[in-house]
Amino acid sequence: MNFRQIDLNLLRVLVAIHRTRSVTEAGKLLALSQSATSSALARLRHHLGDDLFVRTAQGLAPTHACELLAPEVTELLNRLESALSAGQRFDPARAEARWRLSLSDLGEMMFLPPLAATLREQAPLSRLANVSVVAEDLPTALETREIDFAIGILNPRHRGVRADLLFTERYVGLTSVDWQPEGGARAGAQRLTLAQMARASMVVPSPTATFHGSVEKMLWRLKLQERIVLRARHFGALPELVLHTDLMTIVPLMYAEKLSRLQKVRVWELPREAAPEYEVRLVWHTSTARDPAQVWIRDQVRRLFATG
Repeated sequence: MNFRQIDLNLLRVLVAIHRTRSVTEAGKLLALSQSATSSALARLRHHLGDDLFVRTAQGLAPTHACELLAPEVTELLNRLESALSAGQRFDPARAEARWRLSLSDLGEMMFLPPLAATLREQAPLSRLANVSVVAEDLPTALETREIDFAIGILNPRHRGVRADLLFTERYVGLTSVDWQPEGGARAGAQRLTLAQMARASMVVPSPTATFHGSVEKMLWRLKLQERIVLRARHFGALPELVLHTDLMTIVPLMYAEKLSRLQKVRVWELPREAAPEYEVRLVWHTSTARDPAQVWIRDQVRRLFATG
């Protein structure tokens, strides 16, 4: 193989196919036609003397040589992109930046509106997209630049992935204002006992993607899993469910406080053993550490949401 003869754009194709396991999907990522992507793969195979990918029922599977090569190429391309952009100045008012982040459905409700308002005011020519990535695939998605950053209950331990703690959150109970725990509560009471929770009927949000399952884990630990009578796929369904039924749900305090300003719901403090805390982080890849556009958008996230 003569390295000087390799078009570096072919290496981008290698990374994209390795990430997507599909010539078609890789072409979409790179804005190439399927035929152009297939041609690039053929040239790569010729230069490297290896099939690189073999067809299986699950898509294209990398060969051993490809598995050794692709991560190194990905890191080198990311470092090159970062180095080339490091000296550039980012002007948000004039830049036509394109950012891709990953948020859960609750994260989209809580973080996307303030971030969108900031972008419309300060970077009106830019674009932002929320891409669904399951938590275990997050390091790879960051490494391959499928996404630029993520916000959520995340703590990935992976080479090249960085994380900033934005804030620590806790869970609370949420019901309609007319709901009362079985046996009643003292006038003005805002805290539930474990015994009262054990007699409540609950709806639990069970979304996909970056959902971490802490609420269900806590209920199982306290042997309260039988109190779950309804599972909803999205946090957005919870307000109507608690408003029009006798169900209680358990949600992050930030979300509960937002709903209490908009709906006739009541927020309940939970007993310590039933109120797990969690850390919300901003996560990104080290290859974008000096990229001016990426530095700017991360600064906006910290300014909007970091509390310590």
